Parts: sequence; C-alpha cells; structure tokens
Amino acid sequence: MGSIYQSIEILSKEKGIDPQIVIDAVKDAMLVAARKQFRLTEDLEADFDPRTGAIQVYIVKRVVETVADPLNEWTLDEARRHDPAAEIGSVIRIPKSTEALGRISAQTAKQVILQKVREAERETVYSEYAGRVGELVNCIIKRIEGMDIVVDMGKTEARLPKKEQSRLESFSIGERVRCVIKSVEKAGKNAGVIVSRAAPELVARLFEQEVPEIYDNTVVIKACAREAGERTKIAVSSRDRDVDSVGACVGMKGMRVQSIIRELRGEKIDIIEYSDDPVVFATNALSPAKIAKVSIVDANERQMEVVVDDSQLSLAIGKKGQNVRLAAKLLGWRIDIKSEEEKRQEVETAMAALVVAGAPVSVLLDHGLTQKLVDTLIEAGVSTVEKLGAMTPEQLEAIQNVGPKTVERIQVAVNNYFGQYEEALGVGETESFESASVPEEESQAEPAESAPVPAEESQAEPAESAPVPAEPEASVAPEAEKQPAEEPPAQAPAESSEQGESGRIKDAD
Repeated sequence: MGSIYQSIEILSKEKGIDPQIVIDAVKDAMLVAARKQFRLTEDLEADFDPRTGAIQVYIVKRVVETVADPLNEWTLDEARRHDPAAEIGSVIRIPKSTEALGRISAQTAKQVILQKVREAERETVYSEYAGRVGELVNCIIKRIEGMDIVVDMGKTEARLPKKEQSRLESFSIGERVRCVIKSVEKAGKNAGVIVSRAAPELVARLFEQEVPEIYDNTVVIKACAREAGERTKIAVSSRDRDVDSVGACVGMKGMRVQSIIRELRGEKIDIIEYSDDPVVFATNALSPAKIAKVSIVDANERQMEVVVDDSQLSLAIGKKGQNVRLAAKLLGWRIDIKSEEEKRQEVETAMAALVVAGAPVSVLLDHGLTQKLVDTLIEAGVSTVEKLGAMTPEQLEAIQNVGPKTVERIQVAVNNYFGQYEEALGVGETESFESASVPEEESQAEPAESAPVPAEESQAEPAESAPVPAEPEASVAPEAEKQPAEEPPAQAPAESSEQGESGRIKDAD
C-alpha cells in the first residue's frame, strides 16, 4: 500500500500541485465509492495513513441528549454500546470495510481523483499566470488540434487559437515561438492559458527586448495598433530631449526594426512620433500620406476631420481602409478623411443652404400693399419680393383679382422696397424691377427732361460703341483731325454732344 503514497508524490510533482491536495482527492474518491457501494446516506469520513498508504472509511455518529436526526445522531446509551467512554457531544466513528469495494467503485474513485487533480491544477495555473497577462513567453509547438495549436510553456500547456495567429505564419511541431499571454481562465470552455501571436502587445514586448532605450524607459511606447500579418503602427515618445525616439527604434541602418520584422514574418511596421496634440498626432499617424488640414469636429465625442490633397486620398485611406483604420485605433479618435475637392463641394453646399431664399412678400405691407392683396399673391405662389419683382405686368394681371391699377400699386411697392436699400448704399437709380417687369410704365414715369430731345439721345448713345458720325466730324477744327486714332472713344461723345453754334465756337477756341 505504500506505493499509493509514492504515486501521489509523483503525480504532485508532475502537475505542480501540493501532495495534500491529491491526498484529499483520494479520500473524497473513497467516500464517493463507499457511499455508492453500500448505499449509505449517513455522514462518512475517510483517513489516509501515509506510512502504509491505507485508506479507512468511517460512519460518523454524534452523541446528543435528544435525537433529532436518527441517521447521524445517537443517544448516550446507544453510543456507550460502541464506546463506553462516550459522552454528550462526542463523536463516534464506526469503521467500514473497504475490501468489499468492487471494480465499479474503483472506477468511480479514479474519475473523482482525476477531476479533483484537474481542478487543483487549474487553480495552480491560474494563480501563477493570472498576473502575467501581456508578458512575452517562449513556447514550443507541442501538437496541432484542428485550427488551434497547443504549445508547451514548461510548467503547463497553453492554447494558441486560430484568431490569435498571424495569417503569414505557419508552424511545425517542435518549433520554438515567442508569444504573449492573452488571457488566463479558471473554468469554462477556454480554461487555462491562452497565448497570442496577433496581439499588439507582442510587437511592444519585442521592441522592449530589441531597443535598450525602451527597456530603461528613456523611450516610452505610448500606443500600438496592429492588424496581424498586414501592418502595425506604434507611437513612441522620448523622455530625453537628446534622444530621437523614432531613430532609437529603427536602429542603425534599420537593424533593430528589421529583426522584429523577421520575427513577425515580414509584417510592415510604422514607427510614429507621439504628440499630446491630437492634430499633430493625427498628422503623424496617417503617414506616409501628406495631410493638408486636420480639424477637430467634436472633442467630447473624439471625432476629427482630415483634408488631404486629391492625389493623397488613396494613400491616406490605405489598402481597404487599413491606414486610416490603424490611425484611428492608435489615436482613439474617429477620423473622417476627405479630399480637397470633396471638402470644397461640401462647403459650397453648406453656404448655399445658408443663403436666404428671399424676403417674404408680406414686407410690402409697409410699402402700400394691403393684407388682402398679399394673401392673393401668396395663394398664387408668389411668396417672395424677388419673385414678384421678376414678373411682367402680363403675368401679374393673370393672377385673379389683379388688374392694371393693382399692378401699378405692386410696381410702386416693389420699387420702394428695393429703393430703400439702394439709398442706403448711395445708389441713385433702381434697376431690377423697372427694367425687367414694367417697360411700358417705366417710359411714362421717366422725368420730362429726357422726352424733348430724342434726336440728341439717339446720336449720343451709339457714340459710345460706334465711330463718331460724319456730321460732327465735318465741324471739328483741323486740330481735332490730327488726334491719334488710338484715342479712347469716350471723348467722342463729349465732342459730339455739343449742338449748334456753341459746339463750333468751343472747337474753334
């Protein structure tokens, strides 16, 4: 029987657990087997003798004055039949032979022992590795189970799931790999240690090993974003103004970063200088694209807008959006990238939306229109003064209950409305409504001084755009004929506008 204790010691060393835990598991297994074999419902206890390796099972009875539980309690008289020295409150243990336990009971005991040992092993693994999450560990590929890989960490086994593997990597049994501890679970489907080759922490730990400045905290890794097998962006900052953080990570001729790239099977790595200013940090994070402008849209929601040149848009976004996606993970901000052309169109659309559609036609109440007439115009679809001013008299008369006299009132009101702004700007004449909508009335409303001299006006107007007429040229003195041909035509109307003898006298002078 002594070999049982030796087996317990060997098992404890293999699993790295306390031998007492295995002994307790064996005792529990014997109790389960005895209860199942003898169909007992009483309380049972088991003892283990480390010298002989013998396990003894006992039925336990408590001595009481008044029995409330006949299965587990005895009176003093019943107890003294088995033990004359029994007293109230003492415990009587009755031995039960274990030689009668058969093969089924032994199999039950084995299952209980294995279950207890596994639970103890998980507890030991959890207590050892729970505080080491994110730590870099060296592993050996032990076996491949479907898409997952089981690795040997020395004291225990760990699982490398498919989602924690890089798509660029493939492994063979017995190969050494470096992983980071992703999580440690005590129970459940993923009980045990889960390691990863796709976590951003792996790149950070590799830089700590390769770059002495990071190991001694002269250079600090501020953030790291990764898409395993594709690209990694890592932001670093220097605590010493004389140390270049990016240069320290790259190393002489890129030796330091190249060793990490080889470890990651050729994965691309962007080393970025960290900045507390999110605008500067975003500009660095979106490299190698050149950024034209970065603006913060909502600081509370951590949202920013980036404008790039049209030729840099695809580079800033990256393949399948990878560059901007990694930059957003690195910053912890939501980034919206737009080209300059898209931003210009957006601004134009926003400005067009801000333009006032026009003054309501109701403002003409202050310029002579009645409320009834305003309501009539609105019902006809004329809601703004600008639209009303663009209508011809014929269009106005087509509106129900609007006649020639009403059209005149509308014209006067519109002219007065626009005239108040022109007076404020120092403009003497109105143009919009007079020239567009009331050509007939306008000729009647003109001042009388322009009516008596239609002939002179007809000669003066073409002089601005055409050569001077023959008659004024004949009356010009010889000095005027010698004037160069390049002389601006603006002077010709001034000479030709003079009429009769007064014009000839002025030229002769």
